[in-house]
Amino acid sequence: MSAGKRAVMLMVPLIAFAIGGGFYTPEASVDQNYSENSGSEPALSSLPSLPHWANDDLPDFSKYRDTTEKKAAFFSFLYPRIVLANSRILIERDYLDNLAGKETLTSKEYNWLAQQSERLRVDAEPGSDEQFALLRKRLDVIPPSLILAQAANESAWGTSRFATKGNNLFGQWCFSQGCGLVPLSRADGANHEVAKFSSPYRSVRAYIQNLNRHPTYQLLRDVRLKDRRKNAPLSGLELAEGLLGYSERGEEYIEEIRAMIHYNNLEFYDDDFRTVVRNLEPGSLEQLASTETETGLLPRQSSLNTNPAEG
Repeated sequence: MSAGKRAVMLMVPLIAFAIGGGFYTPEASVDQNYSENSGSEPALSSLPSLPHWANDDLPDFSKYRDTTEKKAAFFSFLYPRIVLANSRILIERDYLDNLAGKETLTSKEYNWLAQQSERLRVDAEPGSDEQFALLRKRLDVIPPSLILAQAANESAWGTSRFATKGNNLFGQWCFSQGCGLVPLSRADGANHEVAKFSSPYRSVRAYIQNLNRHPTYQLLRDVRLKDRRKNAPLSGLELAEGLLGYSERGEEYIEEIRAMIHYNNLEFYDDDFRTVVRNLEPGSLEQLASTETETGLLPRQSSLNTNPAEG
């Protein structure tokens, strides 16, 4: 099969509406039950409840014998969950910007900042310019192409033991007994496990949180911030530079992830992401974050109102 035909086959079922901010400023509420280590967000009173499909388990991708069909099914399943996770982050990011522009903050607003600072490991004076700057650097989205490529690589296209038994698509570790699955090859004396999640969506959210807060991925966040300051598009190929510590294979791993993005034409998702960000109308972000069916986030299935693409 030619590269062009392969790319078309992979793209057709996989376009989803991207997400952007600037339209939504909800009020804060305090939620003491959010999980700091699972990627769950501190509550906002107007942040929509998660749709029911966010709790669905991973499908059986081992049933596919045709590689192209397996890839299409994998991307079609995962992409709406990326849209969901990133849209909710952008709602939080909009709210953070809203707080930064206020003269004074309420106790609930301070509490929300404190929860985000704890979750994202920001150590700064509450309400200070430094706190807002550090949170804005860390409370941000990850390009879909990078998430899709790493998920495919780390989970063997959703067929690994950790994916099928623990909904873990990215190989995230945990360090308390019983928190996950014990690797069969774990060295004597080691105590890490591979984390278990209640759903693949939770794995996606925790993976994004990991990149957004762990010191190992400082370079990734620096690259993203540089692009933000230049108003340049976020690129999975570019941000992959910051994954040097994700695998002991180092540069070889980065090149493998970039090759997967190229080969599977995953830059297409980043392009789509940018297009819809430009054209979202007020209120659409909240709708996106609460879409009732995951198929509503697949190509031309969304009921969101957008303006025609420019240019």
